[in-house]
Amino acid sequence: MADSLSSGLGEEQEKEKKDGERGGKAAQTEKNEEKDGVTETLGFNDKNGGSKGKKRNLSDLSLVRFITTELTRGYFLEHNEAKYTERRERVYTCLRIPKELEKLMTFGFFLCLDAFLYVFTLLPLRVILALLRLLTLPCCGLSGSRLLQPAQVCDVLKGFIMVLCYSMMSYVDYSMMYHLIRGQSVIKLYIIYNMLEVADRLFSSFGQDILDALYWTATEPKEKKRAHIGVIPHFFMAVLYVFLHAILIMVQATTLNVAFNSHNKSLLTIMMSNNFVEIKGSVFKKFEKNNLFQMSNSDIKERFTNYILLLIVCLRNMEQFSWNPDHLWVLFPDVIMVIASEVAVDVVKHAFITKFNDISADVYGEYRASLAFDLVSSRQKNAYTDYSDSVSRRMGFIPLPLALLLIRVVTSSVKIQGSLSCMCVLLFYLGMITLKVLNSIVLLGTSCAFVKEANMEEKLFDPPPSVVSSRANSRAQRTKHVPTATQQEPTTDKGETSLAADSSPPANTAESSAPTLPKSDSDAFLTTPDEEDEDKIINANTGLEGDRLEHRTPKKDLLEIDRFTICGNRID
Repeated sequence: MADSLSSGLGEEQEKEKKDGERGGKAAQTEKNEEKDGVTETLGFNDKNGGSKGKKRNLSDLSLVRFITTELTRGYFLEHNEAKYTERRERVYTCLRIPKELEKLMTFGFFLCLDAFLYVFTLLPLRVILALLRLLTLPCCGLSGSRLLQPAQVCDVLKGFIMVLCYSMMSYVDYSMMYHLIRGQSVIKLYIIYNMLEVADRLFSSFGQDILDALYWTATEPKEKKRAHIGVIPHFFMAVLYVFLHAILIMVQATTLNVAFNSHNKSLLTIMMSNNFVEIKGSVFKKFEKNNLFQMSNSDIKERFTNYILLLIVCLRNMEQFSWNPDHLWVLFPDVIMVIASEVAVDVVKHAFITKFNDISADVYGEYRASLAFDLVSSRQKNAYTDYSDSVSRRMGFIPLPLALLLIRVVTSSVKIQGSLSCMCVLLFYLGMITLKVLNSIVLLGTSCAFVKEANMEEKLFDPPPSVVSSRANSRAQRTKHVPTATQQEPTTDKGETSLAADSSPPANTAESSAPTLPKSDSDAFLTTPDEEDEDKIINANTGLEGDRLEHRTPKKDLLEIDRFTICGNRID
């Protein structure tokens, strides 16, 4: 009985061993078949070379077969469709950049032209009207608490600044400056020109702040506590700034004139190559949409300023050749070369910046809408700034020094003698007024169309920031002596009071009184990520936000940015 059981168990074990060996052989054959299939796809064996137990045929590993495989192998681009589609869109974006950029540049050029013509045409008339109102007040009596309206005060200040600076500029000898610069070496002039460009940007960034400080100091309501040094010091600071900036632009124009009149044109070539150095300094930096917008504004201002400098160079050269029209054709190729190099540099720079930062070409349409919004908002009844000042803050283009230099060059180059010359000047002035009016009408209509396309019409009905801040100040003055404010400890100093008031109810009411601007789809790019300013609350009693004044609230909307760029970076 035991023998039969042991023999049965032994047979079962032998069967299991045989089954295991058969399974192992089957798995080994499957592995060999897979290896043979792989070698078939690589082309090292024949199609029929997958038989069991056969070795590779070394004769198949020949040079002819390798070359045949290289010539006949294929691949499919649709396996990575997203990658190649993205590359194609980048190419299309680069091809669209010149058209979209030049649309923005053209619109910005006419905006700068409108602000520039305002200084020559409407500003003198507004100054005369303001002075007539000031002279006729004793006869008509005071109709209100103000002698002049704030806008009229700003116009009179601008007029006085222009008159004083022009009288100071009359003592500057342009011919002596020309010969002094012409005696320098080419390398010195190249260095001087680069330094002048940097200084011009620094002057522009700080100059508008000086002018704004003067305007606000002269028009600030009298009931407010005095926190300034006075109108007269601010006025002399503004006069000194405009005069120094005009001298700076004059040196730039003189250097460019020397480059035009050099025999071998080497200096002009070096100055043009300086534009291509700008590509190296801008292309390989990271740019957001806001930074690109500020750089675009800087390029618009630079291009318009270069056009005025070329006009000054042509006027000076035509005067030296007794206004011979043949000499104008001698200057024409150099002028076209300078303009073409400037346009080429801007196109290449913006094309590669948008490529490297994955920015769509449609963003230039949004930039155009933002500039148009400035123009439309300055024409409203609740406008808080003049349009020429708005352009100055947005682009860094300050027309007063440039207009002063052009007046100085024209008056020294053109001699007015006799009644016929006076009639020609009068007709020219009327023509400039006509050009200014037509340009303003066309710009206003185009700007309204751009604002409507960008769905920014509802923002036009929002109150300006100055009105909101004044309301917050008035409410803060009303709630200054409420019992909640007296519950604080009497030993707290000013710093502790401002910190405690951040969580007080008046701060919440001031915060809730500020209306939120409506957002539109086209303004999604207008938000600047300022994470540090999101948790800050303005103190309604002290008007402080940390260590900053209330009227300088955090700027999250690009429509409120009024700073300028140096090398494409924001200055906050």
